Amino acid sequence: MNTDDAPDNLTSEGQLSMTLHTMNTRPCFCPKSFCFALVMSCAVITAGAAHPAAAPKPVPTYADVSYGPHTNQLLDIYLPSKSTEFCPVLLWFGGIWKPAKHAPDPGRFLSAGCAVVAVETRTLTDGMTEKANPPVSFVMNDACRAVQFIRLNAAKWNLNPERIAVGGSSQGALPALYVACAGERADPKSSDPVERVSTKVVCAGAHRSQPSIDPKRMQEWVPGVQWGAPALGCSFEESLKRREELLPLISRWSPDALLNKNAPPIYFENNWGLTRPETVRETDYKVHSPAWGLGFQKLAQQAGVTCYVKYPDHPTEKYKDIWDFFVQQLKSAAP
Repeated sequence: MNTDDAPDNLTSEGQLSMTLHTMNTRPCFCPKSFCFALVMSCAVITAGAAHPAAAPKPVPTYADVSYGPHTNQLLDIYLPSKSTEFCPVLLWFGGIWKPAKHAPDPGRFLSAGCAVVAVETRTLTDGMTEKANPPVSFVMNDACRAVQFIRLNAAKWNLNPERIAVGGSSQGALPALYVACAGERADPKSSDPVERVSTKVVCAGAHRSQPSIDPKRMQEWVPGVQWGAPALGCSFEESLKRREELLPLISRWSPDALLNKNAPPIYFENNWGLTRPETVRETDYKVHSPAWGLGFQKLAQQAGVTCYVKYPDHPTEKYKDIWDFFVQQLKSAAP
């Protein structure tokens, strides 16, 4: 048997057996060759043991479910395999510059009896192309619509319409925080049945996030940072110069400006502390600094909203991390 003809899924034990079989069919026995082959075979086994095969990623129960007319308004729905009850559900938002949807390891939620929905929305680029004012309104409106669509169709997928949470990582956290802070967006008079459904959620989580599109406030929290353009339809530098003019848009679409006492509990988590690690670029650190969450937390405290911020050496009471926060919030009894 030639090793080039071996199947791709051959086990390390099979490789050793094949090597020994090949040696035993030779016309003579060479101790040095045997020792070399045995050492190499053991190395293969050791390497295989050190790098076990990764567990397969969960596959969506329903993929590319459309929640609106645009090609970027799509959902991937992950459901627990053996659930006899209506499942609470986490909606997790993807990219806002480029269309994307990705779930945060659905396994950790599915095993707890929670469903996960990965959400793709229209982007800032779509907003610029279609001259939306401001472009970020496309992202925020889609985030609300995704919540409404899931709630409207909850019975179809055995979901609990009263236990919906929202979250996202980095740029994907912005629409989640908007949903949490914007208040009720349902329109009872709309001809669209989706728009008549509530947008209320039980909690929101933001991982390595930026909770504002206000250029002045973000630089107060993180001096020198430049982020979010063209959320307001222009470059960051221009938005800073035109801030007074843009304040009505900021007040309507920025989560920090919308924060109010009726907002649900919110959890921030960052993997870096208040000092930039030497291996991390300054621009990357500024965009993902925990100072964003701490600044938002002060506003939340003033508004009477429960807000947690976790980063290295700064744990949170009740929850070990953002994932534990989601599960506990989703599984707790409705108030």
